[in-house]
Amino acid sequence: MNPYAQIILFALLLEFALDLVVSILNLKSLRTTLPVEFEGIYDNAEYEKSQNYTREITRFGMVTGLFDLAVILIFWFSSGFDLVDQWIRAFGFHPTLNGLLFMGSLISMKAILNLPFTIYSTFHIESKYGFNRTRISTFVGDRIKGISLFVILGAPLLWAILWILGFLGSSAWLIGWTVTILFMLTIQFIAPTWIMPLFNKFLPLQNSELKAAILNYARSVSFSIQDIFMIDGSKRSTKANAFFAGFGKNKRIALFDTLIAQQTNEELIAVVAHEVGHYKRRHLVKGLVISIIHTGVVFYLMSYFLSQQALYDAFYMQHPSIYAGLLFFGMLISPIESLLGIGLHALSRKHEYEADRYSAETTKNPAALISALKKLSKNNLSNLTPHPWHVFLNYSHPPLMARIRALNNL
Repeated sequence: MNPYAQIILFALLLEFALDLVVSILNLKSLRTTLPVEFEGIYDNAEYEKSQNYTREITRFGMVTGLFDLAVILIFWFSSGFDLVDQWIRAFGFHPTLNGLLFMGSLISMKAILNLPFTIYSTFHIESKYGFNRTRISTFVGDRIKGISLFVILGAPLLWAILWILGFLGSSAWLIGWTVTILFMLTIQFIAPTWIMPLFNKFLPLQNSELKAAILNYARSVSFSIQDIFMIDGSKRSTKANAFFAGFGKNKRIALFDTLIAQQTNEELIAVVAHEVGHYKRRHLVKGLVISIIHTGVVFYLMSYFLSQQALYDAFYMQHPSIYAGLLFFGMLISPIESLLGIGLHALSRKHEYEADRYSAETTKNPAALISALKKLSKNNLSNLTPHPWHVFLNYSHPPLMARIRALNNL
């Protein structure tokens, strides 16, 4: 086994083992006694339900993780990547088209294999705990829309990258990076207006009292906004959320209809203030800058590894190709990406604390945000006592108890 194969195999096994250990630790960290901070929010039955939900989704994650690992190892060591490549090459298409078909075939196979797990999660686990409201027609429609978006947006980008890397020589990584960044920026601008509405209805907020209160708050912090929208999130789940998206005139705050139904006006304003805090503290811009730098580094490293014959030998490929190299390079740098992900999670948790603080300071009402977070936790059956290692590796938001304590310390 050559060094590239050894690195990739070790990374796959280590990631699975680490996830498994952390999941077990997370299950052991569940406490039968309700934390004092949540007395009056949960009753005993509701708290037990939240723990059972954590147990079930964690164990389900272990099973899906084992399945994914087994599939990739069997496919790899049975020369699956080469078999797909040889089948596509037999048609005699242009190399760039071969790349699209190669990637599309692998993505389709993975989607088909994972479909039963998605169905089970949506229609059994989520239904069992009272979350799922997805109809079969919505479920199927979401998949059709996702495939359509990949064909319309993803395929042209992939085609451009394959052509650039295959035909533009030593400067290809720089040109590919530039094209990718332009694509990312374009998506940031069009997503709120053109992409998100494909999956959910964005209706102008009809609650005049709430709308006036939110607009008054926005003016008080000099936050210009075109409109406030309500999302029909209830057509898929009872879980609640809110988010801020877009730049410039396309900025929009969106509140799930489930969130509006669960929260008071004061609590909703505190939630909106949290989202505004992300914008005011430039968290979106910082994330975009990090993504741009990261993409540039990836393209630069990729320009070297795509020419390494040993990388293709590790996957038993008879013919090296740019498109196969993209996939194998992604697997090769997965350990680095995992470490980067841990760092990005830590930064995200820091940003959440900052947005919480912004909300508390600008509304002068930290208690409203605390109350809103507690309700969200209860309604989403959140784990109140996650293991620290699970938080460190996987949480983009701080644990709820930590957020509440930070707000109380203000």
